[in-house]
Amino acid sequence: MAVTAGFTSCDSYLDKLPDNRMELSSPDDVSKLLVSAYSSVSPVYLLEMYSDNTNEYNNTAWTSANRFQDQAYGWKDITETDNESPTNIWDENYNVVRTCNEAIGFIESQADQSQYSAQLGEALVARAWAEYTLSTVFCRAYNPQTAGQELGLPYPTEPDYSLLVNYERGTLAELYDKIDKDLQRGLPLLTNTYDNPKFHFTPSAANAFAARFYLNYQKYDEAIKCANVVLGSNPATRLRDWAAWNALSANYQVQPNAYVSSSSDANLLLQVSYSLWGAIGGPYSWGKKYAHGERLSSMETIQSTGPWGKTETMAGFKVFYNTSLSNYCLRKIPFMQEFSSDHSSYLPHSEFAVLTTDETLLARAEAYALKGEYDLALADINTELSKFMPKAAPLTIEGIKEFYDGRINAAGKRVGGLDYYTPQDPTIKRELHPQGFTLERETQNPLIQTILQLRRVLTIHEGRRMQDVKRYGITIYRLRLNESNELEAVTDSINANDPRSAIQLPVEVLSAGMTPNPRNTTNK
Repeated sequence: MAVTAGFTSCDSYLDKLPDNRMELSSPDDVSKLLVSAYSSVSPVYLLEMYSDNTNEYNNTAWTSANRFQDQAYGWKDITETDNESPTNIWDENYNVVRTCNEAIGFIESQADQSQYSAQLGEALVARAWAEYTLSTVFCRAYNPQTAGQELGLPYPTEPDYSLLVNYERGTLAELYDKIDKDLQRGLPLLTNTYDNPKFHFTPSAANAFAARFYLNYQKYDEAIKCANVVLGSNPATRLRDWAAWNALSANYQVQPNAYVSSSSDANLLLQVSYSLWGAIGGPYSWGKKYAHGERLSSMETIQSTGPWGKTETMAGFKVFYNTSLSNYCLRKIPFMQEFSSDHSSYLPHSEFAVLTTDETLLARAEAYALKGEYDLALADINTELSKFMPKAAPLTIEGIKEFYDGRINAAGKRVGGLDYYTPQDPTIKRELHPQGFTLERETQNPLIQTILQLRRVLTIHEGRRMQDVKRYGITIYRLRLNESNELEAVTDSINANDPRSAIQLPVEVLSAGMTPNPRNTTNK
């Protein structure tokens, strides 16, 4: 059987027949093919620009990197081509789907499939991951009440070289059902027999993915079951050694390389990508018109105060900033350059820890909280804090409630607590409008506020925030600040009902006739 081993562009996935093929004849051949079942394009840069982790700075010294960054920050339908544009995200992930389908098709054509079980498991889970990744960019949050009407994405399952296939998007409910089926079928087949396991779906990596997916799918028992596989009986021993990482130099690539090291037990799946994010989100004077700046850092994220105290102090972070840059960052994302032979040009690279034990623990904590099992959720929060913010005292349910909502004094009046966020007076307490479920006000809401804030800080710069914004219907704003971090204007906002939360499909795909994501006439 002939299969694709290279990269192609797409309109209906293919604009030409594959011309770089290999013959499959053994499990080893299929394993070699599946090295290509992992995208080399990451949505992190795009999603960080899209989220509330970024503000705009009105300072002539800080300019945008290009029109792509302008469009991404402005929630515009993106027409520019960039390494991390919607076009490349779409193409690369559907190339992954096609590679997986070739592997699956070959395996299912064999008389004796038993020797291919590990390869089949990897192909099924990698296909599900590619589709899930695309859904986090191009779809709205899963809501069981509306998913049957919301647009999904094509989920081809057959090897196909036809230029005439017209794929339909289907519904979000159908998309999630197909991801679920691939996971249920693929998870039991996986093994740990890879030469470079951190770049493949091992059982731990796949179950971490499944825990995240089932949390979003609102199947909380499944999320907990999968997280348990990853975390074992003593989760603290699986988490990142944050103290050791914080002790490293924030200069050069020391901290970033350590953060994505394959030797870290906390890193379950790593992704090497063509990416500018290590530069634009890092300590370089490039693309700094839009940044995670001092106002965000001090009031909402890595230098803010949470129920655990002042985040930076409790964690021991080395927050990187200086007066020539608009952004405040943690050194998590490497920036590497692959030069041409004559050094006249280069390809930018970054590496991302896309699945980790720390985030899996928070997924389980959230699942427990949404099931009303508050003590178990609190235990997971405190386990994470014991490693991530070792100077923080363990939290209590009552302490969390008082931090967010205050307390009733002897006179019967409420004192303390936080006001809800406004652009003029930002706090870490956000109005939540969960998609498809409700929150009990007294305990569940402040506990979820805690988990969302902890995840926002834990995964800062890693593209995860936008999913929580969509799932919890958080209104986010475009703020224009001056160089002194003072608010000049609120230029736009997205709320729970704004269709722009689903990024528009690539221009090339729409030109080929695929149904676009809806847009209000006022925010094209």
